[in-house]
Amino acid sequence: MSLDTLADAFYDELCDVYHAEKQLLKALPKMIKKATDEKLVDALTTHLEETKGQVERVEAAFDDTDKPAKAKKCAAMAGLIEEAEEMMGEEADPEVMDAVIIALAQKVEHYEIATYGSLCAWATSLGYTNAKEQLSENLAEEENADKTLTKVSKSVNKAAETVGK
Repeated sequence: MSLDTLADAFYDELCDVYHAEKQLLKALPKMIKKATDEKLVDALTTHLEETKGQVERVEAAFDDTDKPAKAKKCAAMAGLIEEAEEMMGEEADPEVMDAVIIALAQKVEHYEIATYGSLCAWATSLGYTNAKEQLSENLAEEENADKTLTKVSKSVNKAAETVGK
């Protein structure tokens, strides 16, 4: 795809985030299964449910482009998920693994926040009001998930600190 216009870039990035969210639908259950802290499991489970809605909202955002909803491989998300799978495969005390899972999940959240922030700005510039509405909702959920993980990390990190002492 050529990126001759901002509309082209918007569509390309929308295809990218569509694939990213679909990858996350497969990765989050693995993180949930590996996590042991109840609040972490709850946060990840909530975000899994939100991600299902985010996929639907991304699909709705395509309407403004007059182009079909299609996924383009998101190499960034693939890399983040690959790193997560490697880290979760390491031997670790459960408390330490929970802290690692939070760090991995927040890397994903920060990527998504950056992506949705750009898409929202572009949607505004392009007059894509439906897309802006849909993607702003996704952005708000990603920011909330990040804040929730930060809150959970306080007790998880404290528990991880005591391991081996």
